[in-house]
Amino acid sequence: MYLKSTLLFAVFFSCFSVFSQTVYPKITGYFGIMHPIVTFSSEETTVNFRDYYAVGFPTGINIWKSEKIGFSLEFVPNIKDDNGTDKVTNLLFHPGVLVALGKGYTFAGRAAFETSGRYGFTPVLNKTIIKNKTCSYYAAVPLPVRFGNNHPATFTIGFQFGIAF
Repeated sequence: MYLKSTLLFAVFFSCFSVFSQTVYPKITGYFGIMHPIVTFSSEETTVNFRDYYAVGFPTGINIWKSEKIGFSLEFVPNIKDDNGTDKVTNLLFHPGVLVALGKGYTFAGRAAFETSGRYGFTPVLNKTIIKNKTCSYYAAVPLPVRFGNNHPATFTIGFQFGIAF
């Protein structure tokens, strides 16, 4: 009986101490909403909210190796409403490296692979706006660059906000 009580106490105490301090690797998840604002190519410039409405829902897992560097695995389903017709237009696979810059800022350098046949990269500057014990709220500026699928290269400026937990 004494051994069982001691083991139970040890397990409880070790679990409690793990949750009270940051241990690496540290795993976090997040969900957001991303609005592309304007997209530039050699053929045209398109503006979201004027020419059409497009929105993405970035969902991912971050694995922090240390306080400064981590890996992120993100999936982004994209929906577009054009002239009253809406549909899922693309699913983006978006792995990348995270670099904590300090003062709540993080840089994410992501590779991009889209089911539409496009590929490229996305630098993202992220800022934690509100942080508490159970979650944090963030805003980000993604800058997607895409190539392929017989379309000209594009550069987009976007705005993203979401919750991390």
